Amino acid sequence: MKSKKSIIEAGINTLQAEAQAILGLIDRINDDFSTIVERIIAGKGRVIVTGIGKSAIIAQKIVATFNSTGTPSSYMHASDAVHGDLGMIQKDDIIICISKSGNTPEIKLLIPSLKSSGNLLIGMVGQLESDLAEQADLILNTTVEREACPNNLAPTTSTTAQLAMGDALAVSLLYARDFNSEDFARFHPGGSLGKRLYLRVSELAERNAKPSVSPEATVKDVIITISKNRLGAVVVLVGNNIQGIITDGDIRRMLEKYSDLTNLTAADIMNNNPKTIDKDILAATAFELIRESNITQLLVTDANGYFGIVHLHDLLHEGLI
Repeated sequence: MKSKKSIIEAGINTLQAEAQAILGLIDRINDDFSTIVERIIAGKGRVIVTGIGKSAIIAQKIVATFNSTGTPSSYMHASDAVHGDLGMIQKDDIIICISKSGNTPEIKLLIPSLKSSGNLLIGMVGQLESDLAEQADLILNTTVEREACPNNLAPTTSTTAQLAMGDALAVSLLYARDFNSEDFARFHPGGSLGKRLYLRVSELAERNAKPSVSPEATVKDVIITISKNRLGAVVVLVGNNIQGIITDGDIRRMLEKYSDLTNLTAADIMNNNPKTIDKDILAATAFELIRESNITQLLVTDANGYFGIVHLHDLLHEGLI
């Protein structure tokens, strides 16, 4: 067993090697790279990404990133391609073939078929003197000095470079298309990520009761209303205009401050400066306001006044926290 110090050093050396490999890609974001972005955007088909071994795994991730950022894409395993999956390629599709060496048997077998179809072939390759590099129409150069593996065998630095180049391409396509947060939300309707981009405060408030009392309401009425609606608060209204809020905390403070509750009304114990938010604001913004204000409820308003209440638990339930 190696010493703890040498194990830590191995981990650090790996990250340093991979960081250097990514930085080495910067000079390779060139005219070819820009042309690839332009051709993909102008294309009428999909981007087909293929590879073998670890490069195939990177290809799948790049496809996932492309699809989620507005670039229609499909994954094709290089081995399956030569056993029938070539049929998925349509005439307007653009192909990105990923390979460290550019000379693996599967890739060498696949290239002639890809070329014969007439599709644009982009090689993401780590050796510029290889079959793939020589026959590709455009090149994404992901050459690395060596793998982080001490034996220079296990794909580590090379796959990191491929992944980073794929991200650079995806983000550049996103940028060139003016792909914005609303577009992103359309492709991510599920999960907390999508909800942060589209879920509005109104959708949460509509699920809750709208507890309210008049300024003249007795303390008993206030407590009953808070308990009944399970939101930890009640709004004090005149018509539909918000006068204040009474929370569980306000009730506790009232009990500490007053010994005789007989003549107290809602107006006497309410907070007359409650935090409010418009119903059309994103729920994620509501969470930030709740967090910054160190509270658990926000009063939701619209053009007519009181719309409802959004509670910290609502945001927690939706996975926004």
